[in-house]
Amino acid sequence: MNILILGGGGFIGQKLAVALAQKVRLRGKPIERMVLADINAPRSVDAPFLVETCRCNIADRASIDEMIGADVDVIFLLAAIVSAHAEDDFDKGMEVNLFGALNVLERCRTLKTKPTLVFSSSLGVFGGEVPDPIEDWTLFNPQSSYGTQKAMVELLLNDYSRRGMVDGRGLRLPTISVRPGLPNRAASSYLSSIFREPLNGVEATCPVEPDTMQYFLSPRRCIKNLIIGAEAKAERFGQNRCLTMPGLTLSIHQAIAAMTAVVGPEPAKLISWEPQADIQKMVAGWRFNFNTAKADALGLKRDASFEDNIRYFIEDDMTAV
Repeated sequence: MNILILGGGGFIGQKLAVALAQKVRLRGKPIERMVLADINAPRSVDAPFLVETCRCNIADRASIDEMIGADVDVIFLLAAIVSAHAEDDFDKGMEVNLFGALNVLERCRTLKTKPTLVFSSSLGVFGGEVPDPIEDWTLFNPQSSYGTQKAMVELLLNDYSRRGMVDGRGLRLPTISVRPGLPNRAASSYLSSIFREPLNGVEATCPVEPDTMQYFLSPRRCIKNLIIGAEAKAERFGQNRCLTMPGLTLSIHQAIAAMTAVVGPEPAKLISWEPQADIQKMVAGWRFNFNTAKADALGLKRDASFEDNIRYFIEDDMTAV
């Protein structure tokens, strides 16, 4: 079993690589080789099999052709330009999020080996006037360039899978919180920083109102769900290869209360509330009520509580502020 993680230097890519190194097997076969590829060479991970790291630009077709050979069995396509960056720079978002993904699909088509392709999509494909709750088959109505680009890739992934060019599965990620590291250009970045920084004794600013609703999933649970998505039999996805991961629907206030329940009141006192019009406008287009019956049937799970999200961060990432 040969695995390629595109976006292998990112937060999710690195955690996925560690999990696969510990798992040792995927889709019933022993892992023999794993390649972590990103725009900058990723950090390697310890594993009982061969691990390689290299640079790869998914927006460059030649780079993708060199990276994806006929021996690749499973590809995790995690590489992307995040939401606010894609909104600020339309051309870059299209280059990476749409045409980069198309480069991957076209390379797989050329090889004719039908690799399993796990694509990390976004809840941003939905928005505006949509039913409540949102179903996996709800009509796309993205309210951002990022969501539009992800929606287009979902449609392509379905068609390439229907035609037998790839064995695709698209998994729409909830807001992954609590993330370690520094804030990035994702509009949802504050949904980690308002927990991560206070837990480490640092002040943080929330740019939206306390009653703003969000759809949360922990990094630990996200990684498990990505692996389950990769291992599920193709026929269980039916005619739509894309679905929404289960998550927790909570207000910002409820999530902060969960943090307080775990660690006491002091961290919450470090959060200030400073509404930012641009972030509020983008967040207003997000949706947070999803029927995940299909994902549930496949074995994907949500966290039991947001208290667990806080505990997982403390256990897994507290030192990586």
